[in-house]
Amino acid sequence: MSTADNSGTITAAFGRHYEVTLADGKLVNGIPKGKKSPFACGDHVTLGPLHDSEAQILSHDLRSSLLYRSDRWKQKLIAANATQVVLVVATEPGFSDELISRATVAALHEHMRVVIVLNKADLTTSLTAARAQLAPFAAMGIPVVEVSALEDASPLLPWLAGQISVLVGQSGMGKSTLTNALIPDAGAATREISTALDSGKHTTTHARMYGLPGGGKVIDSPGLQEFGLAHLTRGEIELGFAEFAAHLGRCRFRDCRHENEPDCAIKVAIANGAIDARRLTHFITIANEGDRAKSF
Repeated sequence: MSTADNSGTITAAFGRHYEVTLADGKLVNGIPKGKKSPFACGDHVTLGPLHDSEAQILSHDLRSSLLYRSDRWKQKLIAANATQVVLVVATEPGFSDELISRATVAALHEHMRVVIVLNKADLTTSLTAARAQLAPFAAMGIPVVEVSALEDASPLLPWLAGQISVLVGQSGMGKSTLTNALIPDAGAATREISTALDSGKHTTTHARMYGLPGGGKVIDSPGLQEFGLAHLTRGEIELGFAEFAAHLGRCRFRDCRHENEPDCAIKVAIANGAIDARRLTHFITIANEGDRAKSF
């Protein structure tokens, strides 16, 4: 088969090995050139000649989006060409709202839609606190969909229709359980929660794309505990806090960092109840972390 005929989509990423699905549905083991692995689940790629269902990945097409995280040492690709990020949290174990802020900034920078799923909504003792933690994001206009993946995940289906969605969240939030509920033959591994540590055990160790029965695709990604944004500038991070937009440019100082400067419009908005104070805390933490990363 010629190189020109050898193109497909990466439907699973296992470190330096990739499952590539060709147009005819055939699965190929794709191997990148060299030591670097600049590909992600969802990439449309061109392959070299096939050898026993294995081929070298030569290049990827221009991406419509690339969701990834980074620190000052490395980048971790999550998904390519997705149209929306579905942030999965749960009533139990506890979740980090700062991680939601970080992932939201990354998604908005790539012009991707954001949806939050509050899983395990049947655990009512923790439901009120979880809703309160998500209230600042709902106030931004981000949809919050409550489900219990073990009972009924159908409320999420309208939000996935026609989209290429990447599921992102901490370990233990139920992403794999949600995937199994949406796609019964997915066979994604699940484990019990480590209640002693109030955190989940890593179950999904690679990203995989699934087709939804009613149309659309879902990429289940490994659970994570951090989401670095070292690749973004302070200004780009600021734009990822959508509720800041109406107040930017109104501070006394043009280069206001929204920390200790007088007459800061963001702090005035917080005092007036227009912005949640914790969101400013998130911004300062993320932006200063980025400044430190760029200073090395």
